[in-house]
Amino acid sequence: MSLTKEEARDCVKIRPYNKETDLEKVLNLERNCEVGSKKRPILVIDSMGDPLCRIRNSPLYLMMVAESGNDLVGVVCGSIKIATTGGSSDSQAKLGYILGLRVPTRHRRRGIGRRLVLAMEHWFCLNQVDYAYMATERNNEASINLFTYKLGYTKFRTPTILVNPVGNKPGRIDPNVAITKLEVSQAESLYRRHMSSLEFFPQDIDQVLSNKLSLGTWVACRRGESWSEESNWAMISVWNCPYRIRVARLPFVCLFRAKILRHLERLSSCFKRIGIPNIFSFFRFYIIYGAHAEGPEAARFMQALCVHARNMAMKQEGYTIVLAEVGGGDGIRYCIPHRRDMSFSSDIWCIKDLKEGKKESFDWNSLPPCTSIFLDPREF
Repeated sequence: MSLTKEEARDCVKIRPYNKETDLEKVLNLERNCEVGSKKRPILVIDSMGDPLCRIRNSPLYLMMVAESGNDLVGVVCGSIKIATTGGSSDSQAKLGYILGLRVPTRHRRRGIGRRLVLAMEHWFCLNQVDYAYMATERNNEASINLFTYKLGYTKFRTPTILVNPVGNKPGRIDPNVAITKLEVSQAESLYRRHMSSLEFFPQDIDQVLSNKLSLGTWVACRRGESWSEESNWAMISVWNCPYRIRVARLPFVCLFRAKILRHLERLSSCFKRIGIPNIFSFFRFYIIYGAHAEGPEAARFMQALCVHARNMAMKQEGYTIVLAEVGGGDGIRYCIPHRRDMSFSSDIWCIKDLKEGKKESFDWNSLPPCTSIFLDPREF
């Protein structure tokens, strides 16, 4: 897509991020930009001094900035990987993920967001990317309008985010369940055997599992039995998210209710058992990924693993929640402990074919939604 006449006249330059000149400006821009819909609570993200923290663990990545005079008036990030496109582990494509699009309120409605995305798509094309995709909230009308109506993206998948508060007391793990931590090579073998045909499964899963932010992979089975010899087991991996978040702009009634509950928690041991998180101050969190279970006791084993992850987070200062993102129709979501009032299924992924009219026998956009998809923790 070409620029409009108004955009061409606007004295805004789109260029790659330069750490030496842009670091403080980008950090300041992110602090002053809200993430989410105007009609709903929003997230404030603290990248803890590293604006590339959400992309630097990907095989190939880039940040673009929009510059007007001496000011930065927009930013966007992108990453590239090879992943499964569904149906078979042999069906793979090069995917470009767009995230972190930020434009300060006073600079919106100037086409800056559109130009940043177009610049990122151009970089994708230079690297032979087949599909570009992004994630947003269903109620974020401005984001959806930009990508679907102005940039030609199609609504594609609707994952669910499950949130479990860490709480103040360790969770009890069934004594009849044995939990074992795997070596990276063992974990990779299980992933490729059981998940390689899932949409968005990354070709470089070994790099994900061996990353310093991946705290490990655990399997659960009956105590006294070997998980490697049984068809009755469960598995999760845990990722340490490299940034902090807090929730802002809650409706007054919700804010008042949450603060009352926090006060009661300090006064009463009954409320301490509930584990009411303080989400109004910056907090860190763990991400459960690669959740997979088989056999008649799958739910029991998965719950034990999630309690184990929660207990791990409880030992770390400043960690408030453990979350998991799963496919909207994935039955595993019923096995993962979570708080209904904190979890949500309002995310929507949009996708765009960048092959520019090349004749292909495979059209990912035309496939019906899959019940399960692989959620890469590097892209959360």
